[in-house]
Amino acid sequence: MKTVTFYVAGMLCLLATRLSAQENKPLTFEDQAREISKNIETITKQQKDSLKIEVEAVNVQLDNKEITTEQAAAKKQQLSAVRAKNIETKVAVEEEKLSQLVKDKVDGKIQGKRRKGGFSFTYDKGDDEADTVKVVRHDFKRTTSQFVFALGINRLMTDGKVDTDNFEDGSDFYEWGIAYNTRIFKTNNLLHFKYGLSLQYNNLRPKNDKIFMADGDKTELVDSGRNLNKVRLRYVNLVVPMHLEFDFTPKKVNGDKTYYPIHDSFRLGIGGYAGINVKEKQILKYKNDDGNRVRDKTKGDFNVNDFTYGLSAYVGYGDISVYAKYDLQPVFNNNDVDQNNFSLGIRFDLN
Repeated sequence: MKTVTFYVAGMLCLLATRLSAQENKPLTFEDQAREISKNIETITKQQKDSLKIEVEAVNVQLDNKEITTEQAAAKKQQLSAVRAKNIETKVAVEEEKLSQLVKDKVDGKIQGKRRKGGFSFTYDKGDDEADTVKVVRHDFKRTTSQFVFALGINRLMTDGKVDTDNFEDGSDFYEWGIAYNTRIFKTNNLLHFKYGLSLQYNNLRPKNDKIFMADGDKTELVDSGRNLNKVRLRYVNLVVPMHLEFDFTPKKVNGDKTYYPIHDSFRLGIGGYAGINVKEKQILKYKNDDGNRVRDKTKGDFNVNDFTYGLSAYVGYGDISVYAKYDLQPVFNNNDVDQNNFSLGIRFDLN
């Protein structure tokens, strides 16, 4: 338990360091250009909205016969001219920023945005002091990051068989997290090592109005004595998944440069995960004797194992794959019969 806890804590520190490094990166050319564009849109909208308010005030004066039609028209024309001048002055400042930004870009002072690969331009002076433009080709990054999301069905396995007598087909799971994908070989795109940090939400839904109840260090399914609309036990695991990923995306060659894109073809991942249980609760929904709807949530110890480990695999095309995982550690600590969770669903690895 301590080993797993230290391992997970170490991964948390690693991820925090990576995120901090990304936050401290200077803004790219595209980011700054987008910010200037937003500023121009904001200036225009603010001035137009203000003009609408001022024109409406003039219309009120006209309706109250405080001013004549000619005076109202003159005021509106004057207000429009003021707002147009404001837009011209303020936008000119942003245009100057954009002009300087483009100049800095040409001078090579600002990096362009590079996600998987591409080109940037730098400005250089040759020996004859003539200005020349060089095209710099960039490799696809050897290590990339993805947001991982998965969802599907859960099945509790008892003695190697799916327990359909006690649990509904609606038992489900979902998982989300961050993964890092590193190409193992420098000049071969087939093998990748994928690792990260994920939260797994597992839901077990008993049948026949039964609920989970802890009896000492064991957990049993017992009759609730009520007509339940819904019941589920949710336990959440914080895990470190690790996979060996086979990515059949072909390399790309452009002149004398070779690129290694990912997630553009069939993929196969084989590996496992290990982690700790961070939360467990049971939720009941039913109507009481007065006919009122009741939602009863019980947080606490249902003897779910403090740590978990298992096997997982996925196969798919592009960002989407079929995903399966199996907990080698039984769900409950000391029950007489071991019950292991098996999950099957869809997984999204979003670059």
